[in-house]
This record gives sequence, structure tokens and C-alpha cells, in this order.
Amino acid sequence: MTKILAIVGRPNVGKSTLFNRIIGTREAIVHDQPGVTRDRHYGTTEWAGTIFTLIDTGGYVPHSTDLFEQAIREQAEIAIDEASVVIFMVDGIAGVTLLDEEVAGILRKSNKKVHLVVNKVDNDNREIDAAQFYRLGLGEPVTISALGGRKIGDFLDTVTQDFLRNGEQSSSEKDERLKLAVVGKPNVGKSSLVNALLGKTRNIVTDIPGTTRDAIDSILKYHNEEILLIDTAGLRRKSRVKESVEFYSTLRALKSIDRCDVALCVVDAAAGIDRQDLRILESIAERSCGAVLVANKWDIVPKDDQTAKAYETAIRNLLRIYDYVPIIFVSALEKQRVYKIIELAKMVNAEQNKRISTNKLNNAMLKEIAVKPPAAASGKEIKINYVTQVKTKPPGFAFFTNEPKLIDDGYKRFLENRLREHFHFVGVPVSLFFRKKH
Repeated sequence: MTKILAIVGRPNVGKSTLFNRIIGTREAIVHDQPGVTRDRHYGTTEWAGTIFTLIDTGGYVPHSTDLFEQAIREQAEIAIDEASVVIFMVDGIAGVTLLDEEVAGILRKSNKKVHLVVNKVDNDNREIDAAQFYRLGLGEPVTISALGGRKIGDFLDTVTQDFLRNGEQSSSEKDERLKLAVVGKPNVGKSSLVNALLGKTRNIVTDIPGTTRDAIDSILKYHNEEILLIDTAGLRRKSRVKESVEFYSTLRALKSIDRCDVALCVVDAAAGIDRQDLRILESIAERSCGAVLVANKWDIVPKDDQTAKAYETAIRNLLRIYDYVPIIFVSALEKQRVYKIIELAKMVNAEQNKRISTNKLNNAMLKEIAVKPPAAASGKEIKINYVTQVKTKPPGFAFFTNEPKLIDDGYKRFLENRLREHFHFVGVPVSLFFRKKH
């Protein structure tokens, strides 16, 4: 399971700068005005073979009555609650403040692993200033400079040393049952869908977004087979601040996707697909997980015999690079087609475990490559001589070529499309690797 690290601290200590440094992007807005990071940013990255999700939260102000700061505080609290490890960042130049002491007190009670990180220590002369942070009672301070990159590698080594390496599983995580995560925005009918599948009211269902506090595992008996359903309709309580609903929902989805074999991405058919739905699908693909798009509330959509086809076409146009995901229209309330979801999920799971023989792959793909070879680059002719499948779940394919670095993204997309045309892989992300032919 991918670990989650949350960066918390009072405003303007450099949390977004550290986030950008580790993720390797400029995704979080960095500015010296306190409170610029209003809601969280999150990204998945890798360090020394360990994959983890990093969350950047807004500046944490524990007892403020300002609505803006309440929003920041609530999201930081959610991040602390969900995180495997907390990075508590303080400002080495400003020293210990009353706000730092308040946040430290909250973290000491959280029972979470906390790394105390002193930022803005950009040279050896400032190292001694970090000693004052021992009084926060969170162990030995780690000094870094997020802006300059000083000691970031050492810090990441420390943070990730106890994590399972990529591809390893603890014995408690080995479970042969098919695991389906029901993910999606609040109030799209996730708990209703789980209840419909189980045939009983396992989860409370109301029209308040986020009634379910935790991810809830349920066992579905389906044709003498046990299937694990993970319901993630998650908000701790009815939120004071709208942004926290989306944040908590997304965080729950990330954790549940890591645990499942196939993610059921539930959307509101009546409302249509929006950017947040696409973000969740993107998160599923980033985690190399199989997916089914479940368009719920189909019973309230005005329709004729062409409506479903028109809806599917419109949805696929929005999905773009995720158009390999199968779509099913259901009504959890009316229990229409809900069990077809299970059959579709089982098919997707079989697809991600499918292995294609090297002979079949080369017979199909080398013909496609001969018809449309990669464009020459820098005066060099690019030849692809051989292809083989190197892994399953997710399927991965190695293409052996004389110039692996010159294969452009457009041609990679062409090869993926031809792979899917011949061998399908419905609902499954595939990985293409380009290796030097010896």
C-alpha cells in the first residue's frame, strides 16, 4: 500500500517549496503571503524504490475563528488523520513561535510518526539554531533548505527507510479475494451502490455529502465467491468548509485504490462528468489499477433508445487517454444492472492479469510498425525489432529498438492503441518500455 506523507506547519514556513522540491514540479503555488496554499495539493512520487503520496497543506492555525483559516485547519487535520507519516515543518530563521508550540501539542497527541523538519537552514552556520526546536518535544530536529535543496536527499532517506519497498507486501496485505474499491465524489451514490450489491443497508445513506466516516469493508457473496467491497464515501462530519469535502473524498479514494484490484469510479449520470471525476480516474491510472466507470442515477435521466449511446460517446470524448475504461449505466436506487458491475470488474481483473505470448505479440505489432514506422529523428533511422510482455497487473511491454530515447510520445500512443486493438486490455492501464537492442 502506498504510504501517505502530510506536510503541516504554520503559514509561511516553506511547506509548498518542500512539496515542489520532492515532487519535482511547480504544482503548489509558492508565495511569501501567508495562506496562499488554501487547500491541499497532493502528488505521488518515488524515492530510492519507495513510492509514496505527498500532501501539501495550507498553513495550520489551530484556534483561529477566521473562516479562511478554519478551512486551512480542517484540511490539515484531515491530512494528519489520514497520513502514515507527518512532516512538521518549522522556520529555522524565525525560531520557535506560539503557533509552532500549539501545532506540536496537537501532533504529540496524534499517535502518528512525526518528523520535525527545520527549514531555511541553508548553511552550516545556521545548524546550531535548530537546537531550540528540541523544546517542542518531537525528537531530534532535521535541518534542510527546501529552496536550495540542502540535505533533502538525507531527509528522504530517513523518512522512507521504514517503508515497504516498491512491489513488496506485508503478510497482512496478502488476500486472494477480488477487492473492489467504490470511489468517487461525495453524493454520487457510492454507499447506495454498495447497499444495492449487498442487498441490505450496510452503510447509512442520506443526501448529506460524506455521511460515511471511514472506508468500510464489506463481504459480498457472489456465486460462491467472496468479493471484498471497499466503500469510501468519506467525510468525517458535515463540513463547515466546502473544499474539505472534495479533499477528504480524494484522500479516501487514494488509499482505497492502493488496496483494491479494480476501482469502481462512480459518477452522477444526471449531473455529468466534471474535473474532479477525471482527477479520480487519473489517480486510478497513476496507481496502475484497473477501472470501471459506473454512471449512477441513470433512472432519473430523461432518455430514449439513443440516450445511452449518446452519453457514452460524450463521456469517452471527455476521458480521452482514459477511454479504455468500460462504462456501465446503473441505478443503485432501483437496483438496475448493479450485478453487471461485478461481471465487468471480474473481466477487467482478468484483463490485467492476462499474458500475451511473444510470438503473438510480434506477429501483430511488427506488422503495425512496418506499416507505420517511427519517424526518423536527428537524421537517424529508428527501428523496432522485437516486443515482449515483461509483466502483468499492470501489463507491461518492452520494445527493443536501436534508439529508445528517440521514440516520441505520439508514437508511444500509437503503439498502445494498436496493442489494445489486437489484445484489448479493457479497463487496464498498460506500460510501454523502450530498451536498447544489443
